[in-house]
Amino acid sequence: MLPSASANAFATGRDPKHAAIAVTHGIVGLLNQEELSGVLGHEFSHILNHDILLSSIVATLAGALSMIASMFRWSFFWGGERDDRDNGHPLAWIMVSIVMPLVAMLIQLAISRSREYGADLGGAKLCEEPLYLASALRKIEAASKRLPLRDAVPATAHLFIVNPLSGKGWTALFSTHPSIEDRVTRLETLSLQ
Repeated sequence: MLPSASANAFATGRDPKHAAIAVTHGIVGLLNQEELSGVLGHEFSHILNHDILLSSIVATLAGALSMIASMFRWSFFWGGERDDRDNGHPLAWIMVSIVMPLVAMLIQLAISRSREYGADLGGAKLCEEPLYLASALRKIEAASKRLPLRDAVPATAHLFIVNPLSGKGWTALFSTHPSIEDRVTRLETLSLQ
């Protein structure tokens, strides 16, 4: 239980034997029992699917690609003499060093978003009613706008059920979570099946 009035929750741990779910005081006060079961089902689904381990591996690979790209960039400034015939055109290497981290980040974001959809589906199945989670997501989003999570940082935003750093417009392109509207629509469609 996290001592925060903001409404949010997250799961952490590398596998089901080494995992924990954290919920804020705010979410417990905001949601009814059914909605809370949907949220807990979502977080349990992350644990059962090893999503935390997967996102850690992907983040590590994206970080490694970014570091390699940074080394390429710096090597052009401090690298000494070069023979373009052997190493390719310097401008091409600079472009690769700029594009590589962007591609790595976009892949990381796509995986994070797909895992959120998967956890929504898994959570709906675990609590046996997709509309519980749909209702919870609407309430959490509205509450997060009124009372955002203090001290939220981009490094941990992907952990939460609702992104504490949600943005609009171009910033939404770089969000770790799909939009609440899309998630709720999928859950409502699932409830009709």
